[in-house]
Formats: sequence, C-alpha cells, structure tokens
Amino acid sequence: MNTKVDQTILALRRAIQNAHLVTPDAAEEYASLNNSYLSGFESDLSPACIFLPRSKEEVAAFVRTIRPFVSDVQFAIRAAGRQPLPGCANIQGGITVDLRSLTGVNVQDGHVQIAAGESWGSVYEHLEPHGLGVTGGKSTTCGIGGLATQGGLSFYSSREGFICDNVINFEVVVASGEIINANAQENPDLWVALRGGGNNFGIVTRFDLRTFKQGPMYAGMVFYYKPSFPDQMAALVKELTSPDASVETHLMLSLAYAQVFGNGNDIICLNQLYYTQPVQDPPALAPFTHVQPQRTEMNTMKIQTLVEAATEQSAAGQSMIRCLYMNICVKADVETLTTGGDIWCEELESVKDAAGLMCSYTLQPYPVSLLENTNAKGGNVMGLDPSNGPVVNVLLLTYWTEKKDDERIIGFMQKALKRIGQNAEARGQLVPYIYWNYAFSHQDALRSYGEENVKKLQEASKKYDPNGVFQKACLGGFKLFT
Repeated sequence: MNTKVDQTILALRRAIQNAHLVTPDAAEEYASLNNSYLSGFESDLSPACIFLPRSKEEVAAFVRTIRPFVSDVQFAIRAAGRQPLPGCANIQGGITVDLRSLTGVNVQDGHVQIAAGESWGSVYEHLEPHGLGVTGGKSTTCGIGGLATQGGLSFYSSREGFICDNVINFEVVVASGEIINANAQENPDLWVALRGGGNNFGIVTRFDLRTFKQGPMYAGMVFYYKPSFPDQMAALVKELTSPDASVETHLMLSLAYAQVFGNGNDIICLNQLYYTQPVQDPPALAPFTHVQPQRTEMNTMKIQTLVEAATEQSAAGQSMIRCLYMNICVKADVETLTTGGDIWCEELESVKDAAGLMCSYTLQPYPVSLLENTNAKGGNVMGLDPSNGPVVNVLLLTYWTEKKDDERIIGFMQKALKRIGQNAEARGQLVPYIYWNYAFSHQDALRSYGEENVKKLQEASKKYDPNGVFQKACLGGFKLFT
C-alpha cells in the first residue's frame, strides 16, 4: 500500500470483519453504485472506495478508523444521493460512505424509527396500514438524511412544520466514534444543531420522527398556460397572507420548459397541489385547480393515498442525468414573484437548444403556520422568523443530458438567479435564507441562517467534533469554519 487512502482502506478491512468495501477493481458493482446518483455531477467523481456499512457499529468503526488519516484522506456521506450539489454525497479519490444497507422502519406509539438508508416511499408503505402520516419527503425515492437535517418540506408542512422540526431523536455517530442520541433530553444542543446543520457533526444512522393520524388526501397536478401565471401569483399571495389560511394545503407552482412539450418554444405552467384531507375539490385549492384555460387531459387531481401522492411526485422527476438546483427566498409579493418568472423566461432563451433540456422556475411557500411550528417543536438553526410573514422559496431546477452544455447551463442559472435576487432586493422583498438542499456551490446556505445561528452551530461542532473531523475531511455541502 503506497498511499494514505490505500492505508485507510487496509485499516478498514482490519477493523471491520467482512467489510463491504467496493473499489474500482470490482468494476461492475462499482459502476452500478457510482452511477446511481440523481445527478451526473456526483457520478463524475470517482472515489477510491465505496464503503457500505451494515450497522451503526460499522459506521462507528469507520469513524474511529479514519480519524488518524483525516489530514490526508477525505470522505463523503451518501444516503439516497438525491441532492445534486457537486461533491455533496461523493468524493474524488477518497472514501464514500454509502448508507443504503442501513435499513429498517419500526412504527412505535406516536413515532417511527427510520434507519438512515431508507427511502420515504418505504416509510409511507409501513405507515399507511396504521392510518398514520409523517412529515417526510414528497417523493418516494428521496432519502431520509438530507431532508431531515436540512429543512425539507413535506405534504404536511403547513400543519406540522419542517421535516427536521418533527425529528424527536437523532441516533448519530460523532467524531469520537461514539454512538449517541440527540433529543430534547440528551444532547439537546446537538439535536437543535442537526435541524438544519447537515453533515457537520457526525453520521446520523437513525431518525425518530413523530407520527400523526392521516388518511388519504386530495392531490395531483394541474397544467395551464403562461398568461394565467400572474393571476396564480395573486392567488398564492392571497392564500399565504390570509388570516384564515388553510393549514391543510401544500402548494408548488411552476413555470416549466421541456423540449418534449412539442414545438420547442412552449412555456407551460404546473401547479402541484395537496390538501391533506380526503375532500374532493376543497375551496382552499379552488383558485389553483380551476385555473383556465388548462390542459384538462393532464389534470391528475383526485383522492390519493400518501404512497400514491408521493409516487406521482417521484414519477414527475428524472434521474441519472445532468442536474442542478439553485435557490433564493423572497417575501410573498405578487410583483416580485411574477417578475422573477419573466426574468427566468428571458434568460432561458440562451439555452433552449441544450440537449434534453427540462427546467423550471418553481415556487414553494413557507406559510406562517409552518414557521410557527419551529419554536413550538424545540427550535432549529435556519433563522426563519414567523413574525416576518410568509416566505416563498424560488427554486431554479434544470435537467439536461450532455456534459458539454454544463458551463452555459450553469451560467444561465446563475445569471437568472442573480437578476431575480436583485429584483427582489430592489423591492425590499429579498429574504436572506437559502435552502441547503437546493443550493449550488457558490451559495453559502449556512451563512444565510444568520450570525447567531452560525455561532450556535460552531459551538456544537467544537463540542462534539473538537478536532474538526467533519470540517477537514468531510467536505461535501457547506462547512462551518470556511
């Protein structure tokens, strides 16, 4: 063995009996694992080894083993690999810890225990026979970790809060290699830090989330045309700012472009709508379901189970292609949201010929009821204050197929986002928060939480990772001291 990473791999083989370590020599398995990310930006990276732990004890053994090598060897942590941020869940020349073999869903009285390698689809399949729901991902294929530690939204966010606000316990391997619990009673500072702090503190091996009674919901998609988009913005803002806004709704409104739409020049609009009760055509959704004219043959609104709704959402996406997200947040303001869409459409013209292009300007609101749940459920570190009113996340999402188009696609997204942000700031409508899961490399999601929260995160890091293992060697995502 002639390199530090080779020495680390040998040390892992010695420390963990029958360790599942996959190197490029095992070409077929290695390629299958490394090509299974959502985005090709992650698969572009080639780790020296992919480690698939089968238990929390093996994760702990990995952390203990790699500690002497952290000055020379880097590692990445992968759950489902759905976040497209380059280097977030894979590493060039280092070791990728792939958690897919950590499985198990255990439904308890009032909560559910979920192993870190599970998908939300599996969780919903376990909960549905019990008539239960949980604040989880909107897609069956999403992994648990990224959404549960970085502020993800669920179908139930208006009523229940962020996904991370509903984690009542994290089972986590910290930098010492110790397996600890973080909850309101044990290590509460770490519990709060993990609600938004991502991979800065350890490797979470199990998430315990509170459950609630939940049956079928009214959900689906409505397709319509760009001239109606300003009126939909007005309806969105009216709903968000209404004193009696429904807590049963989850809304996503998009301008979208795809070459498969037809003549290559069409912008189409899409509302993805959820009312979390089995009520056909509820009044709260009427402004968004009854928009005219619409493509009625593509309308999928109906009573669905949680599994069905999440399956429909996952079917709307793609995988194993070039993919990037960028985002900002703004206040609920009609002109800001409408003008943002116009800016996106203008900038889109420069890349419409990119192979396999599919992209969107997508709006996901954070209603006041969602934000109020943060403090009510123990707090998080994301810095969103309900007293400032509702917030709308502006996501730029782009899929394409050819690596040769990377540079100009990134340029289009950065320019559009910069102009959208400048417009919002000029109107006094820009919100500093950036959602980690939708952020690109040039965006500092952690610093957007505010100085006080960053300091709180840094203090937790110094306490639970005094030697900076997860700052020096686990470079994916956003780091606390850079």
